[in-house]
Amino acid sequence: MNSISEQALVQQQHKGITKTKLAKRIFFIIFGAVLMGVGIEEFLVPNKILDGGIVGISIILSHLTGWRLGLFIFVLNIPFFFIGYKQIGKTFALSTLLGITVLSLTTSFLHDWPVFTEDLLLATVFGGIVLGAGVGIVIRYGGSLDGTEILAILANRRLPFSVGEVIMFFNIFIFGTAGFVFGWDRAMYSILAYFIAFKTIDIVIAGLDESKAAWIISDHHKEIGDAILARLGRGVTYLTGEGAYTGDDKKVIFCVITRLEEAKLKSIVEELDESAFLAVGNIAEVRGGRFKKRNIH
Repeated sequence: MNSISEQALVQQQHKGITKTKLAKRIFFIIFGAVLMGVGIEEFLVPNKILDGGIVGISIILSHLTGWRLGLFIFVLNIPFFFIGYKQIGKTFALSTLLGITVLSLTTSFLHDWPVFTEDLLLATVFGGIVLGAGVGIVIRYGGSLDGTEILAILANRRLPFSVGEVIMFFNIFIFGTAGFVFGWDRAMYSILAYFIAFKTIDIVIAGLDESKAAWIISDHHKEIGDAILARLGRGVTYLTGEGAYTGDDKKVIFCVITRLEEAKLKSIVEELDESAFLAVGNIAEVRGGRFKKRNIH
């Protein structure tokens, strides 16, 4: 019995993805890496604006040495490919290697192309958006274009700082160095571009149609659940809970809605039970189940 369970576990661990999903992953990793390359070479680098992380260091070294940016991006990220292979897995490492290779080739190919704009503000805003969109797409499909996060994960195990704090310290050092190399106005534009890229990454990963989870506790759970189904077209699940103070059994309504439906959900709950407990939170992704919206009566 034990050996059968172990065999089943091994089969689950080594179960590969379909060719269609693999092709889709490869396509979007390449597409995201090309987008990031466009953001770097057509907006940021010609205007002496930096990105954070390994790419930021690569831009500084390329400026100081005169060597191609793509060479530094590839060479500096190679150690993180091996670290990612050991710490996160083969699929992540190979996806990262593909993304970094395409990014390096794209920056080299676009190096001598005419830039899209020399206006610093436009270059900062659109460079940050294009770069962030590219990074977000690659992350969403299982890869990475910068070894900083892997470095931060390793440092987090030995230092009393979170992953986010390590990345922040790392980027403060990079943007501080940029101030001495390119001037402090360019360093400030670089911080703005980095912030725009960071927010764009969030949007791409979470999706524009952000979903929300709602938990409702009410003595009128059946009426509220039926109303959500009929007037919002959303399925609900009844969970069983127990009040810690009273010890009473409670029914908890759980449902997933879009952010555009949040106001209507609140009005339904208030209409049927003004004293109902309602909690709404953001969720990044919804899969499976019966999330698809039904027809409203």
